[in-house]
Amino acid sequence: MVAGYPVLDLLWLVPAIPLFGAIFNCLLGSRAGNFMVSVVGCGSIGLSLVLSLYIFKAFLGLPPEERHIELCLFQWITSGTFQAPLDLLLDPLSMVMITMVSGVSFLIHVYSVGYMENDKCFARYFFYLNLFVFFMLTLVLAGNFLVLYIGWEGVGLCSYLLISFWYDRRSAAEAGLKAFVVTRFGDFFFALGIMLVFVQFGTIRFHGVFENPAEVIDSSMAMWIALLIFAGAVGKSAQIPLHTWLPDAMEAPTPVSALIHAATMVTAGVYLVARCYPLFELSPFSLQVVGLIGLLTAFVSATVALVHTDIKRILAYSTVSQLGHMFLALGMGAPAAAIFHLLTHAFAKALLFLGSGAVIHALHDEMDIRKMGGLRRYIPATFFTFTIGALAMSGIPGLAGFFSKDAILHATFVNGGFLMWALIVITASMTGFYTFRIIFMAFFGEKRWDMHLHYPGKVMILPLVLLALLAAAGGYMGVPHVLGGADHISNFLAPNFGGAETHGTVEPLGEATAEVAEGETAVVEGEMPEAAAEAKGYIPAIEPEMLLMLVSAVMAFGGIGLAFYFYVVPGGKGVPTRLSENLGAAYSLLTNAWYFDNVYKAVFVDPYMKLSGFFWMAVDTAVIDSVVRGAAGSILGGGRILPSLQLGLVRWYATVMVLGAIVIILYI
Repeated sequence: MVAGYPVLDLLWLVPAIPLFGAIFNCLLGSRAGNFMVSVVGCGSIGLSLVLSLYIFKAFLGLPPEERHIELCLFQWITSGTFQAPLDLLLDPLSMVMITMVSGVSFLIHVYSVGYMENDKCFARYFFYLNLFVFFMLTLVLAGNFLVLYIGWEGVGLCSYLLISFWYDRRSAAEAGLKAFVVTRFGDFFFALGIMLVFVQFGTIRFHGVFENPAEVIDSSMAMWIALLIFAGAVGKSAQIPLHTWLPDAMEAPTPVSALIHAATMVTAGVYLVARCYPLFELSPFSLQVVGLIGLLTAFVSATVALVHTDIKRILAYSTVSQLGHMFLALGMGAPAAAIFHLLTHAFAKALLFLGSGAVIHALHDEMDIRKMGGLRRYIPATFFTFTIGALAMSGIPGLAGFFSKDAILHATFVNGGFLMWALIVITASMTGFYTFRIIFMAFFGEKRWDMHLHYPGKVMILPLVLLALLAAAGGYMGVPHVLGGADHISNFLAPNFGGAETHGTVEPLGEATAEVAEGETAVVEGEMPEAAAEAKGYIPAIEPEMLLMLVSAVMAFGGIGLAFYFYVVPGGKGVPTRLSENLGAAYSLLTNAWYFDNVYKAVFVDPYMKLSGFFWMAVDTAVIDSVVRGAAGSILGGGRILPSLQLGLVRWYATVMVLGAIVIILYI
């Protein structure tokens, strides 16, 4: 209860308050001044965060079976059997998301006050930023597919506006357009998926679709719906083959990059698949596709991050790779592990991006790590917080990323097999290499810059410190049972995912399922007698899971150690150069990001431009313009002839009349 009102009835205010902030800064921001814009912009997100925490407290007081609250604001569209109310859904999944989105977004807003203080479009920036958060909160709170699609397209619009925020730069304008166009491909298929859902289920409300989908559709139809929905997630979350827009999105201001990569936009695809997981579970093939796309994306993007020199693009490819980890978890039947990694990644990646922003801010917009060095002595707070984020992202034991990444690796080993597990472990070890490559090249060694540093202010340092605390301790919400933890995140999300997770103490092997035949004893909270486990194809996972943790930790430390040898140890500093020379083709492949952009340009962009040029010259100019200009010329020519006949002379008019009379007589 808050001020006598049930706090859960105030759920609609969570997205509404940021919308109010956006409207204020849009209409009055330029007149109110930067201080008022900052207060409204940050304050609206802060109030949304406080309200989310109050709702979270009340939500925890409900029994798990009652943690599903639908709030219908009003009936929006009613046409025959089609009904689309404007309704919100609060369940464990949306509860986790609104808390994360509002919390991380608030810290990014505060950081932006210092980072953007001298920008001439300060009010417009916060208008876009508040609107971005509003649409993301609408997306995760939606109670039906149409409301979700509004938020879905809204975050796409805001990403376009923010990526091309400095539109006077051609590169920024092109990057915003690229993001908008590429994600439209996925959105088109997602819209088809929503239509197919309505055709099959007769409703677009989540409750009606997800309650008992197996009674309405078969596995074949579930496959088509799931793949169409996943296509939307591929575009929004930048998975192969629609991943090329995200690195170019680094043209946006750095706080925007943090917001896109940590709290909004790219996390929407992971949330969408998790929300629609009951449909994906009906189609094992769809889950295999999700897992394979995630694994491929994670590996390919990580390899590109190994060689890039732009600090923000390294982190961008890191995001694409970590999103691949999340989709791999979804494909391996561990949706709670995917959401867990989404949370820990949000803390660490927001910290890394804001930390990189402090570095860029200090060096007057320099982003090439080869032109940095020795910064730990000048901006120590940024160095220490950035290091914590890098350690957490690398999966070092004790920090947030270790627990969530271990859950994904364990699920992959159990349900995907040794080869998939080995590939994702190697990919995870690359994370330690490329994140500490940034640290060793930017913060260690000799100075490779000669300028007066622009030191970050307290308003920029405070969010870094708070995010560092979250990146360090956030993983303890999901400490697995094998380490003596309660795995709170999996238990909390159990109402959404049926409690079937790969992070417990007993796991299925291969094709085994957790179905209990009539007369058998059900498995409760991951417990199963050893004999029954062996008979059903289950194996105790306590010792193997500890071994998997050890292997992943060793690989993480190995990646960091290799980066230390390459970029700090005097004897190893020449190795990267020699490798790039000796492995020229492979190095070129990675520096050109596996030539995806080149292929797309050759296969799609260039033919489209040539076809457009043909229609422009051969059709538009030669035919359409000629017809229009010919008609106009005829009228103008006729207009010049007729006045010449109007001479004003009576004898001329009489002559014409006589000639006309003669013609008529001859005709008759």
